[in-house]
Amino acid sequence: MLKSILSSADCAACRFCCSFRRKSLWETPLFDTVTKEKLEKKFPKARFKKAGTESFTVSLEHLYKTDDSEEEATCPFLSESGCVLSPDEKPFDCSIWPLRVCKKDGKFSVMLENTCPAINRQPIQNVENLLNSGLGKKIISYAQKNQDIVKDYQSDFTIFDSF
Repeated sequence: MLKSILSSADCAACRFCCSFRRKSLWETPLFDTVTKEKLEKKFPKARFKKAGTESFTVSLEHLYKTDDSEEEATCPFLSESGCVLSPDEKPFDCSIWPLRVCKKDGKFSVMLENTCPAINRQPIQNVENLLNSGLGKKIISYAQKNQDIVKDYQSDFTIFDSF
């Protein structure tokens, strides 16, 4: 969804969004029940855990080697050549990262995760233009129907709330 402002080459080289620090497990993507069951058959070693009312996320706890909150574990669906999930298996969270949905003052808003190296090289106006071109409404509409993807408001993130 962000290919108009993010280079596929930049994303493939970085893969920051596909690794998770212990302290950042809130960032792990969510899967619906049907997709989770499909992936369990296709990838028998993948582990999932309940996350929200109707969603699941990958369980990464077994991949950490220490108790360090800064230690990172890589998504089990990431290979040397990139994500192994098909477009219909890929979580919505992954398709919109580094954007997230939050509720601020009772209203759905889109947050820009500030740790993505590639997006940080973009003028903020490019992100705002993309959101105003229809992506913002699409993200909010999805979040209204799938509220498990709504994250806690983060005051240090850039917030967009008018589309």
